[in-house]
Amino acid sequence: MTTPRALILHAPGTNRDLEAAQALELAGARPEIVPLTTLRAERTPWSRYQLLILPGGFSYADALGAGRLLALDLRAYFADETRAFVESGKAVLGICNGFQALLKAGLLPGLDANHQQPYATLTLNSRGRFECRWVTLRPRSQRCVWTRGLHGLIDCPVAHGEGHFTVADRALLADLHVADQIALTYTWPDGAPADEAYPANPNGSLADIAGVCNPRGNVLGLMPHPEDHLFAYQHPQRARRGPTPRRLGLRLFENGVQYAAQS
Repeated sequence: MTTPRALILHAPGTNRDLEAAQALELAGARPEIVPLTTLRAERTPWSRYQLLILPGGFSYADALGAGRLLALDLRAYFADETRAFVESGKAVLGICNGFQALLKAGLLPGLDANHQQPYATLTLNSRGRFECRWVTLRPRSQRCVWTRGLHGLIDCPVAHGEGHFTVADRALLADLHVADQIALTYTWPDGAPADEAYPANPNGSLADIAGVCNPRGNVLGLMPHPEDHLFAYQHPQRARRGPTPRRLGLRLFENGVQYAAQS
């Protein structure tokens, strides 16, 4: 099995790239953090990579809205590279700010082949404040290469002010469900559905949606930070309940890297 290479995009304001790199390395990939300025200046070919990661942070200081200017990079300056990467079936992951960018670039939910219609977005949390807390996720999608075959729960933190997943037409929720594009949902710690109740659902997202994938399943975006739970000792309740290795966020990265290595 070859070691896949992962391109981690770094925009001004990105601050979760090192954690993403650590997760990918632990999962068996070879990550490279590359600033967008370097990609522009050197015209680095994206074809040399098997994974594309858009990490969390506050790209471009969230000017004009969270993830919007990074989305413009994907839709304009790097349009050809982004389209080729997605359409080739390579694995793409957007975390928090990266998820916001993928949605605003039209790459998720990916219902428009030309990526011109977002259809869904992430807006202000329902409580109108920044949420920084641990949450529990249930992997749902067997279509998504990042969650396929994952069972049980995943614990990881959220840290965002605009994480409320909403859609232009509520009928889209049924379409996403039928197409198996709802990749992850928020639950209570015991696995019971959050039913859009706070704090299990920290932002009021419709249908407890924490992450969605595109129709092909190779592009995933999620608001929580699985890269922040790579080791059992990182969990704030580790002393009370003991180690829970099966609930690590690392499992998601292992899935994506395994897919990339076999593709």
